Amino acid sequence: MIKALRRPLLLTLALLGAVGSFMMGSASAEPRTVLIGLAAPMSGLSGSTGVALERAAQLAVDDLNSGKPVIAGEPVLFKLLAQDDRADPRTGELIADYFVKSKVAAVVGHWNSGVGIPAARIYAAAGIPHVAPAVTAPAYTQQGDASAFRIVPHDGEGARLTADYVVRDLKAGNIAVIDDSTVFGTTYADEFVKSVKALQGRVGARYTVSSKTSDFNSILRAIRDNDPDVVFFAGLDAQAAQLVQDMRRLQVRARLVGIGGVVGPTFLKLAGAAGEGVSVVEPGLPSYKGPQWTHFEQAWKARYREAIYLYAPFAYDAVRVIAAAMREADSVDPAKVTASLHRIRYKGISGNIAFDAQGNLRDPVFTLYQVSQGRWRVIRSMGHSEKN
Repeated sequence: MIKALRRPLLLTLALLGAVGSFMMGSASAEPRTVLIGLAAPMSGLSGSTGVALERAAQLAVDDLNSGKPVIAGEPVLFKLLAQDDRADPRTGELIADYFVKSKVAAVVGHWNSGVGIPAARIYAAAGIPHVAPAVTAPAYTQQGDASAFRIVPHDGEGARLTADYVVRDLKAGNIAVIDDSTVFGTTYADEFVKSVKALQGRVGARYTVSSKTSDFNSILRAIRDNDPDVVFFAGLDAQAAQLVQDMRRLQVRARLVGIGGVVGPTFLKLAGAAGEGVSVVEPGLPSYKGPQWTHFEQAWKARYREAIYLYAPFAYDAVRVIAAAMREADSVDPAKVTASLHRIRYKGISGNIAFDAQGNLRDPVFTLYQVSQGRWRVIRSMGHSEKN
């Protein structure tokens, strides 16, 4: 009888062992890799900005992976594929093609409007959702692209608030406007001029320079003769620093007012004492609160041991909102993630994130900064989300 029972018992044990091996294999199976592309300038004049965006995005990816994410019942591992677009439109297009061929699930980028707009067309053709942490030109979300999103306000909103500040707060009766000839700078300057005129303000002169020039002498001599109250410059930090130094050297007494992308250590370092009194309206809150922000701040300082760059929270949130959309869709399929992003309501470290039909941020908020004693000081918050 013992011999009769032995064979079934051995068979049963063998089957249990096979099931156990299968279960162990499933539990220890390699998670599916989900690629998220990041494109920003990581070299050149804007290199410090791009590096900060990459760092913030990597922190977001690490945070997501630490939670052992599961999508559609399958463990996933998020991976950041970061590329230097050099603030160059053609390079941005090449990177966009590379992301498509690499089968990224989504893209965080770009930094420059002139790069982000043409790259967006490539992502749109491939159906890849892309969330910009810095592209602000209105045209970015006006190309009929359902997969384009931004978590920063667009230039029309920022220009309106900047014009209001210049005309009503500074009471500027004569304004000189300079743009850096990029899509970003020209668009912002156009919107600013339009808003100034709507407020019955006066733009006495309008100039355009190359985004690569460091020679403002002839323009500033003409501006000095016109004696404006404010010089409004639609360009980025390094060039704005050179401009204000030249203004003071040539004894142009007007106040310099800049646009988003100027606030940060680069301007302070390059402008020196000449930067005192410069004002800038930047997207985002002046400070962040809550446990999510505290975690981000501690992780950033522990890993990078330096101050958090102004746009870094937007890159962190861009990654997190993409992942949140994947969870809500229970899929990494780009079409389903895009649809989910249009419905998303997400609380990020930069504030409440939701998108309108075009992919623009709903209820944006801005902050007015001014240089005082060699530091950027917060003057006040501006915009719809001050109550959030």
